[in-house]
Amino acid sequence: MIVVTTWTGRTACALQAALRETNESFAERIGAVPRTVAGWHRSPDLVPRPEMQQALDTIYEGASEYVKTRFSSLLRPASSELAEPRAQALRIAIAVVIRGDEVLLVCRRGDDALTWQFPAGMVKPGGSPEAVAVQETLAETGVHCAVRQHLGGRLHPSTDVLAAYYLCEHLMGEAANLDAQENVEVAWVPRASLTRFIPAEKIFEPILSALEAA
Repeated sequence: MIVVTTWTGRTACALQAALRETNESFAERIGAVPRTVAGWHRSPDLVPRPEMQQALDTIYEGASEYVKTRFSSLLRPASSELAEPRAQALRIAIAVVIRGDEVLLVCRRGDDALTWQFPAGMVKPGGSPEAVAVQETLAETGVHCAVRQHLGGRLHPSTDVLAAYYLCEHLMGEAANLDAQENVEVAWVPRASLTRFIPAEKIFEPILSALEAA
């Protein structure tokens, strides 16, 4: 387990990512405002104020072992690369997996509500987003898939993390909730009904176009 002596924007954002929280929910947890968290994403070398250091210590100490392990995995590659001290932006790979007229979704736990999302995972420095999209889908749902098309990327509107989207094709495997700590349900839903689960304004536009054309 990594021991944090001084929190920086980078380590704070890694903790946020390990908890899989939005800027808003993470800011509320530490008693800050969302723009403070957004500032850490923009300036990873920034050192938060002492009261924020204490709040981050408390959250980290009270986190589950699963969260601590994920936090460590996000930081370990960069901490071992002593010749390259520059912080790297956090990235996630998102898999839009289709099977016939259906698309795969996971229902994630949140502080205040459950939200339906596409399977996703953090990309370590030097890692392949395509591989992460496939691997995280398998780890979360038991579904084997293959990347068909890169749909593009954006700064995620909820987390300010760099997100890469991949249209994937189902190969084999029935959907099952293999990450019960993070998710409450996994389901194939009709593509035509996707916006009943995820509001249209929160869906990356190329996803909707790709699902219509697929």
